[in-house]
Amino acid sequence: MSYKHIRYDVSDKIARITANRPQYRNAQSTLMLEEMDDAFKIANFDPEVRVITLFGEGDHFSAGHDIGTPEETEYREKEYFIQEGVRGRYNHTREQFVDKTLRWRNSQKPTIAAVQGYCIFGGWIIASAMDLIFASEDAMFLAANFQYMSIPWDIPPRKAKEILFEGRFIDAAEALELGLVNRVVTRERLEAEVLEYAAKVAKNDPFQMRMTKMAINGAQDAQGFNQHITSAHAMFLLSSQGEKDPDFAVDTPEGRRRPMVQRALDAYRAKHGPSED
Repeated sequence: MSYKHIRYDVSDKIARITANRPQYRNAQSTLMLEEMDDAFKIANFDPEVRVITLFGEGDHFSAGHDIGTPEETEYREKEYFIQEGVRGRYNHTREQFVDKTLRWRNSQKPTIAAVQGYCIFGGWIIASAMDLIFASEDAMFLAANFQYMSIPWDIPPRKAKEILFEGRFIDAAEALELGLVNRVVTRERLEAEVLEYAAKVAKNDPFQMRMTKMAINGAQDAQGFNQHITSAHAMFLLSSQGEKDPDFAVDTPEGRRRPMVQRALDAYRAKHGPSED
């Protein structure tokens, strides 16, 4: 199948799904997420695929949701209807950012994300849905109270509060220490490291891998994972609505950047010096 915002290919029993909007730092357009969902479905039921890998083309894995590129605006106007009001916002955010992500999390096959550069908000969402995360040394993760709020399951709750209250980036070294990522390698080695590991997994019996994954995911589900994701989504809607209040305490930056992303970038620059916008 031909895609516009992703690439999909299969080789040696390994499927590769690649976000392919490097000019926008792989900001997640509506079409990108729909194409990713389709690719995951194809890989999930393809008997020739035993492992699914997720990459981001270019310098960054994903700078988050697309909140206004010309391509996204045109697509929403022509192809994608969102009902007005709370109902429409709930339905849109639930399907696009929660239900899709849960489907990827529950894929039959082992999944691996390869993260380099920015992994902001929506980037964290899709990376955290994978079974494993391999990161390059320059990876920078930024979390928030976003739609698929897996953070307390990704890192210890007290560290999650510390980081979210401050609104700061986590670099690759800290992400490894917290258990968010499995391995940290050089940028040059990231792709090879993921594919070498995936090749080892692909030699195993796929049904055994599926049962193993279900058993581990089931442990989280028994502790309330799915219920937490559902309730946290409602809290996301409430907090995002609160950004429209006249006494919202954070300045809204010009352009298409989210306020807390700007704050995190400003704090990073103050500590480390200028960085790429």
